[in-house]
Amino acid sequence: MASGVVKLLRDEAERLARQAGRPLRLVQVASRTPKPGIDLAGAAFSTDLEALRQAEVDVVVELIGVEEPALKLVGDALRQGRHVVTANKAIIARHGNELLPQARRSGVALGFEAAVAGGIPVLGALRSGLVANRVDTLAGIINGTSNYILTAMGEERASFAEALAKAQELGFAEADPTFDIEGIDAAHKLTILAALAFDTPFRFSGVYAEGISHITGEDLEYAKELGYRIKHLAIARRTAAGCETRVHPTLVVRNSLLAGVDGVMNAVWIEGDATGPTFYYGPGAGALPTASAVVADLVAIARGDALDWRVGAEDQAALPIEKIHSAFYLRIPSLDAPGVFAEVATILGQYGISIEAAIQREAAVREGAGSAAWVPIVIVTAPVAEAAIDSALDLVQKMPKVVGRITRIRVAHFADE
Repeated sequence: MASGVVKLLRDEAERLARQAGRPLRLVQVASRTPKPGIDLAGAAFSTDLEALRQAEVDVVVELIGVEEPALKLVGDALRQGRHVVTANKAIIARHGNELLPQARRSGVALGFEAAVAGGIPVLGALRSGLVANRVDTLAGIINGTSNYILTAMGEERASFAEALAKAQELGFAEADPTFDIEGIDAAHKLTILAALAFDTPFRFSGVYAEGISHITGEDLEYAKELGYRIKHLAIARRTAAGCETRVHPTLVVRNSLLAGVDGVMNAVWIEGDATGPTFYYGPGAGALPTASAVVADLVAIARGDALDWRVGAEDQAALPIEKIHSAFYLRIPSLDAPGVFAEVATILGQYGISIEAAIQREAAVREGAGSAAWVPIVIVTAPVAEAAIDSALDLVQKMPKVVGRITRIRVAHFADE
């Protein structure tokens, strides 16, 4: 990412100067490790971050990625009266409520377009192009690693472990992929999107995050048969009861826009009351796409028209996941015996849960390992409160004829279907 910023500032210097109304000059670069192979266009280089604090610069660009020492660097720069551009979603999601007021007190800009969805200018769209709209719903595929893995599992019939290994081999996943596959990275980004869309404070602690490691190729096949695809979605909705913000695997209708986003691509779907649905699609990571967003913030600062991000006027309650309503896909491993489906349906009915679709066929029968044969019962429910499905599945899981852990995946519908 940092090399991409250097490349754009160097190779596009003349055009960027025209757009910004003044030259953008790279003065000082600091990195924890030497970068002998990169042409820094005459900028000084240091392995000590202190060099940035001492340099005569107007803007500090932070591309470290981890929370520390990035947070200290950004906070110090703002207190010193320097503009800051960052791609660090963690520090904005977790500390934006302190950093934005500090920037305002110091009379400087804090740009973070690159923190969400790489080269897709979705934050600027929320705070500029869509500013006349009341946004009540947004949803996005905002982690390319998880999207690549699910795409590979579906198209290449790879296992989760095989798809993850391929993502790591291609550089789409880190050696430790936890932040990506467990939804933490997407939760940071959703925190930012929701705050800007709903004018609420940054509330990372209020985001429910669930990963994709329990998804199987079988689930992808059953979803396809039912008319869906499985995507790792970030969803934010503003309701009368409060704001729901959640990241989890989701069944989406196969012909919807989000269902067609594959590989490492990102997309965000936003519904405004004036515009109706709008859709933003493109590369969510990579050196040059992310650098594009960083340099866009630099140009805005140079022009003097950087967005003054304002959030927090509407401090609506964050809804816990137990209070959220959703339809559900259920895969229940049960003995191949008469009456099992009826018993499951009876328990669901006790909690007011209707069945909208089901799959149970002899071709799916599995040989039991030292026990009777079993079969997966696949059900899609009508929308229901999360607390109700929790209670119902607790009873279903305890049924003697249920022989393995139940898989459940939420189902979401959007206005473009």
